[in-house]
Amino acid sequence: MQQVWIPKIGEPEVLELREAPDPEPAPGQVRVRVTASGINFADILARMGLYPDAPKLPAVVGYEVAGVVDGVGDGVTGARDGDRVVCTTRFGGYSDLVCVPAGAALPMPAGLGFEAAAAIPVNYLTAWLMLVRLGHVQPGERVLVHACAGGVGLAALQICRHFGAEVIGTASASKHERLRAMGASACIDYRSQDFLAEVRRLTDGRGVDIALDAVGGASFRRSYKSLAPLGRLFIFGASSLAPGTSRSWVAALSGLWRMSSFKPLELMSHNKGVWGVNLGHLWSRADELAAMMGEILALVTTGALAPVVDRAFPLAEAAAAHRYLQERRNFGKVVLVFHWLCTGTHT
Repeated sequence: MQQVWIPKIGEPEVLELREAPDPEPAPGQVRVRVTASGINFADILARMGLYPDAPKLPAVVGYEVAGVVDGVGDGVTGARDGDRVVCTTRFGGYSDLVCVPAGAALPMPAGLGFEAAAAIPVNYLTAWLMLVRLGHVQPGERVLVHACAGGVGLAALQICRHFGAEVIGTASASKHERLRAMGASACIDYRSQDFLAEVRRLTDGRGVDIALDAVGGASFRRSYKSLAPLGRLFIFGASSLAPGTSRSWVAALSGLWRMSSFKPLELMSHNKGVWGVNLGHLWSRADELAAMMGEILALVTTGALAPVVDRAFPLAEAAAAHRYLQERRNFGKVVLVFHWLCTGTHT
């Protein structure tokens, strides 16, 4: 099989395409011949040596894939060769073959392409966990979504639209028109506008009910200040620690130093809540993740949710894919694809 490895810390060009023996499914597992693999910012932080949960280098990362079952381990009864599935993977997703627990491989909705399917697990599970499972988003609530044109951002926008909530999104100005067309009630240019001042202006000083922030640094405190009473802040990343394509300890330490500490008495006084979310630390809750994925896929089937793939890169161009995502050029998901695995069926 082919895999993309991170051999050492560095810029995107350190990524290497290597050959490895084909894996065999263990009892309770299925083997999936991968057609598309999702790229997430956590993969980039792992390459830069800034992601503490990443496996020790050299390593193969990747949290999500879509493809076709081509091997079934002992004890598996719900899957068979030829099934089109979307899967979560605990690393190893940058491979054209993966073995995963059978419960982590869910049937793809009919008519959905492999690239779109690979754009679902991490982004939609993260957004669903914050907005629905923990945030209990309600009709008429206002939600501040940072990086609204990214994978999690667009997933959150669609989920809010489905539940009747309004979205104020931050993004570069060139992406505002598309975000409004997809249902954002207002957009803020994070490069030229003060999002806290804009939120207060747009809400007549009230604030938002939910804020989703994966920026980190000083942004966490400012997002907290954007909340109305009974507001909920969800923090789920720290992209500000990696402003460039190579690791900068100055930027990383500066971002960490500027991160807020939220004090219990302050939270009680303000009637606000702060949640930390890390999907990668929930593998032990596989049944709950599968249940949430089932709800998400049901809405994909009806068209209520529709993953947006900005660009697909061949596996051999993983470095270009990392650079493209890290330069914030995407509107939606960036994926790696294996076109030769599905001649005549790839969509």
